[in-house]
Amino acid sequence: QVQLVESGGGLVQAGGSLRLSCAASGYTFSNYGMGWFRQAPGKAREFVARITSTGDTTLYADSVKGRFTISRDNAKSTVYLQMISLRPEDTAVYYCAVARSQYLTTNYRAADQYDAWGQGTQVTVSS
Repeated sequence: QVQLVESGGGLVQAGGSLRLSCAASGYTFSNYGMGWFRQAPGKAREFVARITSTGDTTLYADSVKGRFTISRDNAKSTVYLQMISLRPEDTAVYYCAVARSQYLTTNYRAADQYDAWGQGTQVTVSS
């Protein structure tokens, strides 16, 4: 079965940096796009970033553009989210997910376009 394991979260001061990792197994990692989402307490799950199967295209939510970078290493079946200039409003549980389609869809920001999810890793940014 598909398994995704996020790591790298923690407590950081505003302005600091973290790199999240998502280790994937149970499917052909290189055939599918991957996404990062986040969810703060009492709020809906929010799209953060998307990367295509080959890594040739990356897409970001406006709230993180210029601060976060998504990347992947297909040889290691791992996707990353490098986060810099962190703000308290970035505090959330961060999840990685597998795209339903092998191709980029126009609705890539929607959670229902992804069919496997990791457990999540907590990111807390203090002011």
